[in-house]
Amino acid sequence: MSHDLSLAQSHAFQLSCDLMVPVTVFTVDGEYGVLPSDEIDASDDLEVVHEFFPWAAH
Repeated sequence: MSHDLSLAQSHAFQLSCDLMVPVTVFTVDGEYGVLPSDEIDASDDLEVVHEFFPWAAH
């Protein structure tokens, strides 16, 4: 988790490109996190900030 949105977005973009899967940046309790999108459940208490798609990144 990070308090720096630009750092979280940078990591999410790189992870998406490396794994070639959609990756989501989310926030919980004022901190940002990054996970592959398929690991996030609708029941998770997350606020989605942005989703990166590897095929749309270039």
